[in-house]
Amino acid sequence: MAVTGLRIGVVGGSIAGCAMAIAGARAGADVTVHERSDGALQDRGFGIVIPPPLHQELVVGGYLGADMPTAPVATRVWLARAPGRRSARELARQQAPVAACNWGLLWRALRANAQDGTYHRGRPVGSVGRTASGGALIRTADGEREYDVVVGADGHRSVTRDALAPGVRPVPAGYLVWRGTIPAAALRDHPGQLAMLESSWVTLGFPGGHGVFYLIPGAAGGSRLLAYAIYASPPAADVPASTAYVRHIAEEHFPAEWADIVARGEHTSQVLHPVADFVVPRAAEPPFLLAGDAASVTRPHTASGAVKALQDALCLERSLRASSSAAEALRRYADERSAEGARLVGLGRRLGRALVENTPDWPAMGPAEVEALSRAALDGDGSYLYGSVQR
Repeated sequence: MAVTGLRIGVVGGSIAGCAMAIAGARAGADVTVHERSDGALQDRGFGIVIPPPLHQELVVGGYLGADMPTAPVATRVWLARAPGRRSARELARQQAPVAACNWGLLWRALRANAQDGTYHRGRPVGSVGRTASGGALIRTADGEREYDVVVGADGHRSVTRDALAPGVRPVPAGYLVWRGTIPAAALRDHPGQLAMLESSWVTLGFPGGHGVFYLIPGAAGGSRLLAYAIYASPPAADVPASTAYVRHIAEEHFPAEWADIVARGEHTSQVLHPVADFVVPRAAEPPFLLAGDAASVTRPHTASGAVKALQDALCLERSLRASSSAAEALRRYADERSAEGARLVGLGRRLGRALVENTPDWPAMGPAEVEALSRAALDGDGSYLYGSVQR
């Protein structure tokens, strides 16, 4: 018999927190979300890609509305700069369907469907703890609240993780990722690139790194955006590691048409951060459960940040429905999600070595070499980002 009537406190009200709130409410729990920010989060408009089957499952399950805008494409195109020239050379195409979306629109859709619970803004959680009866406490400036289960959905600096796995810290990869969005109108003078992005997402290889490009819906019904993530080593010690440095990377390594888009396109958002990863030994130990980046951070090559958080939520709902107690539900959750977090961290490290740390001679590659690179990096694992190479 499914356990119902639980009091679940969620630390963090971002994508992971809202998804976990929906999961708890759908399984019959009384859910309260504690979000540290006192403002709305929808302006964080970077790009996310979701496997189409997961997107459909979330729509059918009531997590997302069918009207949430996405930009689905079915193909991945691999490019590099042609040797001795500034033009692009196509290396290969893979069947790799994704549903690209805007972070802010995804959060807004989840937030709208988390209305059954209580959502507190501007309530930073200072710490969590255990009660004498086996429950959990959330401590804020307003005092303490007691719950049967506390879900840590509070990101890589999680205070909940400090209670469950205090020794776990991020492990630096040694390289950086530049993320940005540019109005799709910046491609109006590049019709060939726009046409490619209408049906594909693009991986552009260069010495010491690569970039990923795809279209996403604009916020609040606005014009579409070109989203990118560019991975490379930090610049030399005498050059600042800044968001502006991505323009230098583009000018130095990209085909002329792609360099023009990135280096001179007017950005709507830009951020730079080091790449790192970690995973906790167990994603739950009663009365605490970790979700999203609080449980594990994978290198972004796996495109599994938001995806894993959404899968965490689906797992929590299944576990609650299949269990007769909170402790049993958390054990079920931990058995499934701990293993998945470790798998994704391992996959991200292999992809990082193949695509950044030990980049191949990109211009010399063709379909066979791209397929071999993908298979070697996957090492028998699976990823929705890597499909069959089209000959």
